[in-house]
Parts: sequence; C-alpha cells; structure tokens
Amino acid sequence: MNLFWTLLSHLISLAGPALMLLYPLYASVKAIESESKLDDEQWLAYWIIYSFMTLMEMIAAPILYWIPIWYKMKLLLVAWLVLPQFRGASFIYERYVREKMKMYRAKAAQRAYVKEGLGGNKVEG
Repeated sequence: MNLFWTLLSHLISLAGPALMLLYPLYASVKAIESESKLDDEQWLAYWIIYSFMTLMEMIAAPILYWIPIWYKMKLLLVAWLVLPQFRGASFIYERYVREKMKMYRAKAAQRAYVKEGLGGNKVEG
C-alpha cells in the first residue's frame, strides 16, 4: 500500500508541470497554427493569468508554505483555466482583466488629456 501512495504522489507531482506547462504550450502552438481567433484568445488569456498567478505565488510563498493543500488547489484552478470544456482563462480575462484594463486606459487617457491641457495652452505675451 505504501508503494501505491508513493506512486500516486509522484504522479501528482508530474501532473502539475504537464497540466500547467506542457499541455498549454502544445495547445498554444496548435492555436497559432489554426485559422480560428477564439483559441488564440483562450491561450493568450491563459498565459496572462498563469504569469500573474505565478508572480503572486512567489510573493506569497512564505504564507502558502503553511497551507498543506495549496498545490492541489492550484492544480484544480489551473485545470479549470486550461480545460477546453470550461474555458476558465477566457472567462477570467473577459470578466476581470479586460474590465480593469479598460478602466486603466481611460484613466491614463484622461490624465494625458489634463496634462496636455494644462501644459499645452501657454499663452506668451
């Protein structure tokens, strides 16, 4: 029975890189080669979210170390992001990332307009 649990733990440790990196790399290349734009958006969204998640994980590493089921939770989250049945990456991107980017762009454009208006209308006499 110990051999079974050892084998299972090794399979779980291999499932992470396969699910988080190998399959998305393969699917991304396949998406680039296809005519459809829909799959391109899914995989670009995945890489954006995965990069952000990795950065946050690096920052929170001391805290996550004390959460014993973190790796399994991360695997479930990434499975939801990756699997085409769920299209989780596209959902997160459409629902949150795109909205935040629209707000950021609008604020940046407004600041640029105000800055241009204050500095660009000098009247010399």
